[in-house]
Amino acid sequence: MSLSRRGFIATSAASLAFAGLARAQAGPEETYRNEIEGYGPLKTDPFGVFDLPEGFSYRIVSQAGDLMSDGLVVPYKFDGMGCFATGKDRVTLVRNHELKVGDVNHGATGVRGRYADKLDTAKAFDLDAAGRPLPGGTTTLVYNLRTGRVEREHLSLAGTAVNCAGGVTPWGSWLTCEENTARAGKGGNKDHGWAFEVPAGAKGLVDPVPLKAMGRFKREAACVDPRSGIVYMTEDTADSLLYRFIPEVPGELARGGRLQALGFADAPEGCDTRNWKGAVGMVKGAWRNARWIDLDNPESPEDDLRLRGAKAGAAVFARGEGIYWGRDEFYFTCTSGGAKGLGQIMRYVPGPREGQADEGEAPGKAQLFLESVDDAVLDYADNIAVAPWGHIIVCEDRYSDTKRNHLKGISPDGKVYTIARNMFRENAELAGVCFSPDGSTLFVNIYWPGITLAVTGPWASLKG
Repeated sequence: MSLSRRGFIATSAASLAFAGLARAQAGPEETYRNEIEGYGPLKTDPFGVFDLPEGFSYRIVSQAGDLMSDGLVVPYKFDGMGCFATGKDRVTLVRNHELKVGDVNHGATGVRGRYADKLDTAKAFDLDAAGRPLPGGTTTLVYNLRTGRVEREHLSLAGTAVNCAGGVTPWGSWLTCEENTARAGKGGNKDHGWAFEVPAGAKGLVDPVPLKAMGRFKREAACVDPRSGIVYMTEDTADSLLYRFIPEVPGELARGGRLQALGFADAPEGCDTRNWKGAVGMVKGAWRNARWIDLDNPESPEDDLRLRGAKAGAAVFARGEGIYWGRDEFYFTCTSGGAKGLGQIMRYVPGPREGQADEGEAPGKAQLFLESVDDAVLDYADNIAVAPWGHIIVCEDRYSDTKRNHLKGISPDGKVYTIARNMFRENAELAGVCFSPDGSTLFVNIYWPGITLAVTGPWASLKG
């Protein structure tokens, strides 16, 4: 059955009642360690959902199982998300749902397809063997920052699989990425592993056009350089690459382009950046000149782009996940990278002629910005954003019965502080962090069952 908002939160409060009592009896849990003060210590949320520092508060924007404006229900498994200016007091959120083929009862049509008549199957990218749209895709919400209310919510992409993260474009759309390379016949009728574009202003289901020239691989996230229109993309495998797509026409990705993988000029045979088993492929803070390697056959029916790229000299990363464009540069996470396997954050600054034939005269530069050595400081960095004040905001993604997932901030000099802690049942990962364009509100998802939160507070009170 679908969960009502009241029922969902009542259930969460009841399920955490004993946990809250145990915390009170045992004293405060030390689930995190700050390297700088940030916003100060976290305060216990009496509702057992999200612990925040003094002066901050959250509002529940949307929950899995809620009824949407189009008559469908909010799908489960909230993952990557982007925020767009919509007009006075309003923003639009486009949100991924990382649902597998077998998750059909958690999709927008509800348990046993209760609302199936509300979904136009002609607008779905793929159908399962029973003729039902695959449950992955995106939802779009129009949120009023002043009133704190959702004014509209609807399904905006249907029939895709395992929509993990993505990225906003400068022209007002969301690139949603399938973290799944299933071939046709493996639960659906089509190959998967594509990026799709969802305009933020779409009022209903968009045409599901796979951007095949951008490659087929186990996708995670994307960001766009607004100056060149080049798209940078991560891949969530233990031996992943960082990809670059140079479009034929900036802003018109469906018209094709060139796919490449990142390598380093000083390592023509390739480089293992993971720093596992005593190896040091990347030294923290050291800059390395980039070289970009062309990849042919981007539709990759054998799912071997990363293997072919590494053989040609591309750098290998440990589970590339969140990626976000900042101020003339971008950051991306490697969730299991580093000597202790706790995660890394990489930084890339494009060159002044990025993507041009002569870019090698002044190439882009890559850097290992941070490598965690203490899981209380940073553990399994996943989705990220760059805050309006220039700090990196990171969602942790550690599934554990004992370690809580946190929302962390990182200063420009690489010092970590804690912004929030997930106290909701089952301790799912945090995901989809993004800010409203005016900087007043941080949005973030609790992945399972699926909750979107809007966090407000004294953002300007940050202490170094």
